[in-house]
Amino acid sequence: MDAIEPHWISLLWFTVFATTCAVAFLVVAGMFPLRSRPDSVKSGAATLLVIGNAVLLIVLLTGTALFGYTELRWSTLIVVGGLVVLFAPGLFEAWPVPLRDGRAGLIVLVGIQVLALAALAKVCGSTWATMS
Repeated sequence: MDAIEPHWISLLWFTVFATTCAVAFLVVAGMFPLRSRPDSVKSGAATLLVIGNAVLLIVLLTGTALFGYTELRWSTLIVVGGLVVLFAPGLFEAWPVPLRDGRAGLIVLVGIQVLALAALAKVCGSTWATMS
């Protein structure tokens, strides 16, 4: 495995973070434009959930991209990123419909993204601290 990717533990973490980003993107993308959201998420509180999820997604995407850039080879980054984009819609379809299109799904997604951001900070916090 070292001949393909010497940082295989980082590869596994990147795969988890990238998959989380891809599925979160599919959920959040279904909520835009805001006026065409499903009826269950048209309230003001749900609008805040959608915007909060979008902000968390941007932060998670940026962190995941930086993590992949600093820890992995370019070839690995491209291949694994492509595989995640290819198979993430299948994971999205496996989610129950109320979690994809409802308020409960947005709340669960906030929790998942916060957990992924905490794990990302834990995994690569020391690496990023030495970069500055």
